[in-house]
This record gives sequence, C-alpha cells and structure tokens, in this order.
Amino acid sequence: MSEQEKDQNNAEPQVETVEEQEAAAAAAEAEGEQAEPTAEEKLAELEAELATVKKALGEADIRAQAEIQNVRRRAERDVQHAHKFALEKFAGDLLSVADNLERGLGALDADDEALKGAREGIELTLKSLLDVFGKYNLEQISPSDEPFNPELHEAMTMVPVPNVDPNTVIEVLEKGYQLNGRLIRPARVVVSKAP
Repeated sequence: MSEQEKDQNNAEPQVETVEEQEAAAAAAEAEGEQAEPTAEEKLAELEAELATVKKALGEADIRAQAEIQNVRRRAERDVQHAHKFALEKFAGDLLSVADNLERGLGALDADDEALKGAREGIELTLKSLLDVFGKYNLEQISPSDEPFNPELHEAMTMVPVPNVDPNTVIEVLEKGYQLNGRLIRPARVVVSKAP
C-alpha cells in the first residue's frame, strides 16, 4: 500500500453540510419524542385503554347475565314438560287396554241375561280406567258426527253418504287420545264424501 492510500484511509471523514446536520438533529428529536412519551400522554393512553376494557367487560357481563336467564328459562320449561308429559309413553301403552275393553263390550250381546254380569263388570272396569285417564289429563277423542280435523283425526276411508255434509266423521273405528293437549294417538275414523 502506498503512502497516499494510507493517508486517505486515515483522513478524517468529511464534514456534513449544515442542512444535513439540521435534518439529523430533527430526526433524532423526533425519535426521542416517539421513544419516550410524556407522563400526560401515557396517562391519557392508559385512560383510553381502561375505558375500552371497562366497556368490553360491561358488554360481556350483560351477555353473560342474558345467557344465564336463557339457561334458567330453558331448564324451567324442560322441567315443566317433563312433569307434564312424563306419562306419555305409559299412557300410550294403556290405550290398547281401553280399546280391548270397548271391543269386549261391543262383542257382548246386550239382550242376553246370562252375560249381564260380565257386561257390567267390563263397563265398570272401563269406567274406572277412563276415570284414571281423566285424573292424569288423558282425554278421549271421539269425534262422531263432527267435521273431520286432520290434526286430531286419521281418515281410514271415505264413503259417499247422502244427506250428510262432506268431510263429516260418520264412524269412529278407534278413539284418539290427548295428554295435556298433546296428541298421543289420532282418532281413526270413516269420513263422508259427496255422492
């Protein structure tokens, strides 16, 4: 390496212009301000953050309380339905007993004196069963001579009948039942139609 090259490497760096020095000072000032906010700025920033957090917590609290009320209402409704319709399956199974007692009554000759005791026994048993049904709000649907209602009746057949309005129940093949207003079994019926 020559002496000249060494002198250039060891030479002092060039002096910046006044404009460059002012720009560097302004940048350093701005950097200093951004790096260290004042106590008032920090306080204002923290207060804004606190207000945001308080608002979010208040909204979360309201939502949580509403959810708790909804859960309570659902639980109360479920308990009411459980109490009201707990007997639904059991009652549905007992309907065949009532049907069989009614069929037995229909099969016995009302004029035969020898069957009078059996007939009375079946009538009392059926009455007792229907009284128990009534005690537990199990209602019988027997829509003879009423207009056909597809929500409560099941049409097994339609028969043309003169002098009867169309869509009228003319015969009940099997009675229907409701438990507390909920249909357990529709009444199976024969419905009239226009001739």
